[in-house]
Amino acid sequence: MPKSKTHSRGLMLIAAFKLLKGFALLAVAIGALRLLHQNVAAIADHWINAFKVDPHNRYILWLLEKLPLINDRKLTELSVGTFIYAAVFLTEGIGLALSKRWAEYFTIITTASFLPLEVYEIIHRATIAKGVALVINILVVVYLVRELRRYPKV
Repeated sequence: MPKSKTHSRGLMLIAAFKLLKGFALLAVAIGALRLLHQNVAAIADHWINAFKVDPHNRYILWLLEKLPLINDRKLTELSVGTFIYAAVFLTEGIGLALSKRWAEYFTIITTASFLPLEVYEIIHRATIAKGVALVINILVVVYLVRELRRYPKV
């Protein structure tokens, strides 16, 4: 039985979302590698001035407070972890874009596995962004489970 247009649109929307997140994380990972052996605080200061960001903004002050803690080892660890996470998102996105059934299962497993952590984060420090991320991830899991049940493998 062929899949419906709605199913294809839903998969493509989720695939696009996963690919977007994957490419964004890939850019972050590459950016972290480019900061190796650099004065991270000086680079941050340059960009703060270039974008004319208020240096007394509480987020900027928090960032400037944390920058001295960043060394090459931490940048490397951040980069490796981010590359791995990007690879997961890109795998999900490509698999879903190609309408691969394994990608639906893989996406359900990976997305659902982070739901408890997201709930924990919201309980300890709720923000609108965390709430939106949780709702989106729940909707993705529910949609994919429903679609797998609707179109069982023949």
